[in-house]
This record gives sequence, C-alpha cells and structure tokens, in this order.
Amino acid sequence: MNGLATAANRNKRWAWMWVAYIGFFFIQPIFEPSKLLWALTLGATAIFLALYATYLRAYDCLHVVRYWVIGAYFVLGLVCFPWNNGASTFFVYTAAFLPFCISSKRVVLSLYAAESLIVALEGYLFHVYHGPHTFFYIAPPNTYIAIFLLLIVGGSNIFFAEQRRADSKLRMAHEEVEALAAVAERERIARDLHDVLGHTLSVIVLKAELAKRLIASDPERASAEIADVESIGRSALTEVREAIGGYRARGLSAELDAARSTLASAGVTLLTDAKPLDTAGLSAAEETVLALAIREAVTNIVRHARAKTCRLRFVTEHGRRKLLVEDDGEHPLAHEGNGLRGMRERVESLGGSLHVEREHGTRLLIELPLRTGAV
Repeated sequence: MNGLATAANRNKRWAWMWVAYIGFFFIQPIFEPSKLLWALTLGATAIFLALYATYLRAYDCLHVVRYWVIGAYFVLGLVCFPWNNGASTFFVYTAAFLPFCISSKRVVLSLYAAESLIVALEGYLFHVYHGPHTFFYIAPPNTYIAIFLLLIVGGSNIFFAEQRRADSKLRMAHEEVEALAAVAERERIARDLHDVLGHTLSVIVLKAELAKRLIASDPERASAEIADVESIGRSALTEVREAIGGYRARGLSAELDAARSTLASAGVTLLTDAKPLDTAGLSAAEETVLALAIREAVTNIVRHARAKTCRLRFVTEHGRRKLLVEDDGEHPLAHEGNGLRGMRERVESLGGSLHVEREHGTRLLIELPLRTGAV
C-alpha cells in the first residue's frame, strides 16, 4: 500500500508540469500591458490553479467533483476569452480532461461539438457587437484557433485515454490470473497433501497397530514393522516437500507395488492382470492422476472397508484409458470426502470422468480420453 501511495504522489507531482500551458494566457498582457488586464489575468490564473489542485485531489477517488472542475474550466474560458484571447488555453484543458473522466467516446465527441459551437457563438457575438479597439473583442482567427486546439487536443487525448483504460484492464486481468493461479496452487497442494499424508498416515497407523500386537508373540517381526514405520515416515517427509514444490507421483508401477504392500499389511489380497501395466502413451499428468487415484482408493480400503480382496485393472478400449479398482468390503461412508473430490477434480481437468458404485463393495472407475498418437 505504501508503494501505491508513493507512486500516486509521484504521478501527481508530474501532473503539475502541464500547468506550463497557462503561459499562453500571459501573452496578451505582455504585448498589450495594462493594469486591468494584468489584474484580471492574475486573478483568473489563481482560480485556474485552485481548480487544477482540486481536480488532482478528486481524480484518484473518481469523485464527481472532477466533472464540476471541468465545467468550471470551460466557464472560466468563456468569461476570460473576450478580454484575453489566450483563455483558449482553458478550453484546451477542458478537452484534455474529458476523455479521462468519461469512458463513452460518443458522449465525449458530443461534448466537444457542443463546446465548439458555444465558443464559435461567443466569438461571433463579440466580433459583431464589439469593435477591435474595445476591451471585449474576439477576432475570428482567435476563435478558429481555439476550436482547432480544442478538437486536436481532445481527439488525441481520446486515444491516450482509451490506451490507458486498455492497460488498466490488462493489468487487472493479469492480477486476476495471478490470483486464480495462487488459488489453484493452494488447492493443488491441499489435494496432494491430503493424498500423500492420508495414505502414509493410514499405513503408519496400520503397521504400528500390527507391531503392537506382535511385540509379545513375534518381537522380530514387530521390530521389522517398526522399521517400516520409520522408513515410511521419512518417505512421507520427502513427499510433503515435493508436494509443496510441485508434486509428481512416482508412477503407476511403483504405486502398484506400494498398494500391494499396504493392502497385504491390512490382510487384503490384491488381484491384478497377469500382464504388466500398459503405460505407453500416458503423459506425465495422466500417469500422476492415475497413480494418485490408486493411492487414494487403497487408502480408503484400508481405512473404511473390511475387505478381503481388491481387484485392479488398467485397460485401453473404445478410445478410452480405464482404471478399475473394486473391493468386496463395506464402506459405511457414502458421501464424497476430500480425497475423492480431489481425485474427481484431477480426472475432470484432463477431460476424463470418475464413477463410484457402492452395492457389493465399492467399484471405482476412472476413464481418460485416449490422446491422438498415443499407443
């Protein structure tokens, strides 16, 4: 916030450089000096500076005061133009500010047309009804120059205002994309941590309970189970670090071996096809999603089901990659938890689908579209 405030103050200081154009307002008093003309010129300049400061203060908060200031500039120009033709500068300021306050190009152009007509009418009246040697007089060339400057400066500022708005929209879009990316990354880390820790902690609890039961009857195996707990804990620490940095699963084959070991510890027999998994043609993202799906499915079986067997199949048919995981256990929790929800989000992000059936055990089917050129 301090950086934004500093930038805004810096822009305001730079904006004061445009006050230099008020110098044109002093040309006539310099070449046609008179006390009255100088007094009026200095008074009008003081009003101009006060209005300019008010405009800069109101610009940051997009306040309606800006419109009153622009209108006051135009009125100040009309009041000063008959006795100081350099007052056309005020018309230029009006034209310069309008596009930055009003986004509608049609409205801005309509206001330019109205201002030009009013200036032309004033020039005509003070030319026809006042002589060239009177104090209040507007020569036709000065009227033409005022209208010309109003339209040229106004037209060019329309372009710059549109460009600034486009830059602002682009900056906002970038900020929104960054915010969405941050949210997506937080969700990814949450899903991956759930999968990593949920699976690993379930295995640790399972092995710890097994070691507790075996301490008295089989100390050697209990010691081996405790060693496995230590090894799994260290592996979990590594996986958590990988999840935070951008987690990648260890692959389908490795995940299948881990699943077989985990299920065996829980007394569940894993049944798979005799042939090895056909992972040819799978992208890294697809293999990661399928590997994490196996991990989550196995974790749910160990946690919630009293299953005896788990069947796993991975086939390619009808232009789809299909992963089927089914067990013969009981799943009292019928609602979709964080793990299953995260799994569904991953699968759907790749254009696939996930189906869960709970009749005789649980049947989990994941389908991914077969990419063009995949074997």
